[in-house]
Amino acid sequence: MMSTNNQISVEIPQTVLDEVSQKLQDCKTLLAPYLKALTADQRKSLFKMGDKTVATVQKVKSYLETNPEFAPAYMDKAEFLKDEAVVTGLSPLSNLTEQLSSDIDDTVMLAGSEALMASMLYYGTAKEAASKGVATAKPVYEDLSQRFSKKGNKNFPAKD
Repeated sequence: MMSTNNQISVEIPQTVLDEVSQKLQDCKTLLAPYLKALTADQRKSLFKMGDKTVATVQKVKSYLETNPEFAPAYMDKAEFLKDEAVVTGLSPLSNLTEQLSSDIDDTVMLAGSEALMASMLYYGTAKEAASKGVATAKPVYEDLSQRFSKKGNKNFPAKD
């Protein structure tokens, strides 16, 4: 038996969705001149900075100020400082957007799961009514039955 345990019950006003969408678009537009997209191959080939190496880079920045004599002549100090500043400036924004994205994804997943379960219950009732000769159920069942897979587990809709 399918559970109808409701774990989420919210209504997000369209005005809130519109305002959030506009603000996210504003953020994207503001940052666009400074951001760079990478291909999958470019991402693979990069030497990557992690939590521990962020601290290392920040320590090197500090040493560059106190002990500049150890900077190799071929090191572009100005570019290093710009790169470090970008990491320091964007990291909090990256963390915030990852948290927001995760929360949005989780909410969509939960609400989607509940909506799909309810849809399956409705489909099952329409199927049963059609099998018992209820005339108005037949077109509903026939239409919805096209959305459900004939192979594998019949309790799950076909993927688009």
